Amino acid sequence: MSDTPFGFGLPPEEPENGDDGKRKGDQGGQGGPANPFGFPGMGMPGGPGGADNPFASMFGSMNPNDLGAAFQQLGQMLSYEGGPVNWDMAKDIARQTVAQGTADGVKDTSVGIAEKSAVEEAVRLADLWLDDVTSLPSGATTAVAWSRAEWVEATLPVWKELVDPVAERVGAAMGSVLPEEMQAMAGPLLGMMRSMGGAMFGQQIGQAVGVLAGEVVGSTDIGLPLGPSGKAALLPLNIESFGKDLGVPSDEVRLYLALREAAHARLFAHVPWLRSHLFGAVEGYARGIKVDTSKLEDVVGQLDPSNPEQLQEALQGGMFQPQDTPEQKAALARLETALALVEGWVDAVVHAAAKPRLTSADAMRETMRRRRASGGPAEQTFATLIGLELRPRRLRDASRLWASLTDARGVDGRDGLWEHPDMLPTASDLDDPDGFVHREQLDFSEIDKMLGEAARKRDDEDGEEKK
Repeated sequence: MSDTPFGFGLPPEEPENGDDGKRKGDQGGQGGPANPFGFPGMGMPGGPGGADNPFASMFGSMNPNDLGAAFQQLGQMLSYEGGPVNWDMAKDIARQTVAQGTADGVKDTSVGIAEKSAVEEAVRLADLWLDDVTSLPSGATTAVAWSRAEWVEATLPVWKELVDPVAERVGAAMGSVLPEEMQAMAGPLLGMMRSMGGAMFGQQIGQAVGVLAGEVVGSTDIGLPLGPSGKAALLPLNIESFGKDLGVPSDEVRLYLALREAAHARLFAHVPWLRSHLFGAVEGYARGIKVDTSKLEDVVGQLDPSNPEQLQEALQGGMFQPQDTPEQKAALARLETALALVEGWVDAVVHAAAKPRLTSADAMRETMRRRRASGGPAEQTFATLIGLELRPRRLRDASRLWASLTDARGVDGRDGLWEHPDMLPTASDLDDPDGFVHREQLDFSEIDKMLGEAARKRDDEDGEEKK
C-alpha cells in the first residue's frame, strides 16, 4: 500500500498550451509537489506559514488579486456533489502534472506529422509480423500517436471505471461514522467530508495518472485496455526517452513497442469476455477492502473546519486496507493471474515475432521484464490507487507457460484457450506449467454441441406431446 494513498501533491500551474509546457505569467507562487489546488506556498516547507499552517502559507504569499480566485477554488472543492471521485479535479491535476514535465526535464510536446507516420508504419508492420505467430486477427483498426496530454484525455474514462469501486467504499464509510440520529444534524459536516474525500481522491488519482503519462509508451502498458477500442496508440516522446540509453536503433525500439501494443489490441478485440473479466476482478478486489471507520470517527469528533489537513492526515495514516480473508485472497489471486496471463501471452507472441527479425529482440525483451521487476508503471499505479502490486514472477511464469503451450499444441491450440475463461490456466497452473501443458483440456465446442443437441431433442419431444 502506498504510504500516502490520498496525500496532497502540488501540480504546476496550468500551462496555456498543455502540449509545449509553457506557463502562464507569474502569479506570485512556485509549483512544487505539495499543493493540489495551485495555491502558492500551501504546504511548502520554508514557505510563509510553513507546512503546519496551510492557510497562512496560502494567504501570506498570495497576491491580493489572486485572493478571490483562491477562495473560488476552495469553494469549488467543498461544494463538489458528484460521485466518490472529483474527476474534473483529477483531469485538471493530471494535465498540470503532465505540463510540468518529467523529472529529467522533458516537457510534453505536440506530435508531428513525421512521428505520426512513423507510428502508423510501425503498427502496420507489427501486425504483419504478428499474423505469423498468432491465430487472432488484427485488433487495431487505426494507429495513433499521442502526446502525454492526449494519453490522459483518452484514458481517464477507463481510470474512472477502475477506481470508482474503491472510492465508493471510502465514501460510504464517510457517511456512516456518526450514529443515525446524529447524521441529520451533522449533514453539512458530512457533506464537507464527502466533498473533501472526492477532492482527495481526485488529487491523488490525477497526480498518479499525470506521472504515469510521462512513463508509458502506449495504451496497454499496465495490461489493461486503457484506450478506445480498436486503437493502437504509442507515445513518440516517451518512446524516445525509453530508448535513449539502450543502444538500440530508434526504429527498432518503436517497432518492438508497436508489436506489444498490437498484440494487446488483438487479444482485447477478439476475446470478448476478457475486458469484463479483468475489470470484474478489480471490482471484486475492491469489494474486499475494509475501511477503518474508527479513524474516521476520531476525525469527525475533532474536525476543525479551518484545518482540512486533519482529514488528509487520517487518510494518509492507512485508513483502508485489504481484508485478510479467503474471499479477498481469492480475488487478489484471480486479478494477478488474469493480468499475468495477458502479459505473458503478449510477451511470448511478441518474442516469437521479433526474434527472427530484430537483432535487439532479446535485449528489448529483457529490458521490458526488468522494467516490471524494478517497479514500473503498472506496479506503481496499482499500488497507489488500490493497494495492489503485481508480482513480476507471475509474468515470467505465464510467459514460459504460453511458450510451452506453443511447442506442445501449436499456435491454434495455444490461442484456443482464450475461447472461454474456464479454459485458462489458474494460479496453481503457473506453478506447474508442464502439468497444465500436458493435461487433457476440455473441448468446450463439443460440450456446446452436446448441449445444443439435447435442447433440440427436448424441443422435439415437447412438440410430439402437443400433437
